[in-house]
Amino acid sequence: MTKSAVPRRHLPSSPFKAPVEAPLRHFNVGDRVSHDEHGLGRVVAIEEGIAVLVEFGPEVRKRILSPYTKMSAL
Repeated sequence: MTKSAVPRRHLPSSPFKAPVEAPLRHFNVGDRVSHDEHGLGRVVAIEEGIAVLVEFGPEVRKRILSPYTKMSAL
């Protein structure tokens, strides 16, 4: 089963509560971060609202896409 790229809309007449959206995370160049798969790193570049480039070592740079669910600031 595949997940649709389009979020489900909430009908006003629904007896269920509307889903709560998580607040967007914002990072700055130089921020230390922790990623669930890649470990500790430092933000080296930002593509506003799209992605951040994180350096996880001297030769390892990864582009992490928004909404950054597996990454947190330290």
